[in-house]
Amino acid sequence: MTSTKITITSKPVENNLADGYLKFQLNQQTGAVLSMKHTQEAIIIPVDSVTSMPNMPPCILGLMNWRSRIIWVIDLPKILNLESLDYRVRQYNAIVVRVESLLLGLVVQEIKGTTKFVADEIHSPIGQVASSLVPYLCGCVVQQKEILLVLDAQAIVQSSILRSN
Repeated sequence: MTSTKITITSKPVENNLADGYLKFQLNQQTGAVLSMKHTQEAIIIPVDSVTSMPNMPPCILGLMNWRSRIIWVIDLPKILNLESLDYRVRQYNAIVVRVESLLLGLVVQEIKGTTKFVADEIHSPIGQVASSLVPYLCGCVVQQKEILLVLDAQAIVQSSILRSN
């Protein structure tokens, strides 16, 4: 009696569905994304609704009222040691992020919308970007021939630049 071994080959079921990200421009040259799980809202705010505070690091633009909460507004490119924003604008494009109970308004050049990709598409940023950026990144992803920085919201919120002693 001969036995026949039947091997069934199938593609494994794709368990890790694509995660959602907010896509934006940090400055003219640099595109980035931020996980939707940390993104509360993308808003346009008048410059005069941000109250500047004395004796703060240059990356801190000031305080604003967001949904009856007072939150810090940060120049995100400046934290990342990139070319900072044009301050002659009348309004800011801001992303309100939440990491645990901390809320921050991150000002960027332009908000582009949303995108999705799976975690496997995120590659190490080392050697791809300036070393000063690496602590703030989860990695890089390539979409439509463009390298996007995948920012780490937790690292940004906990940045030593934002801590006053």
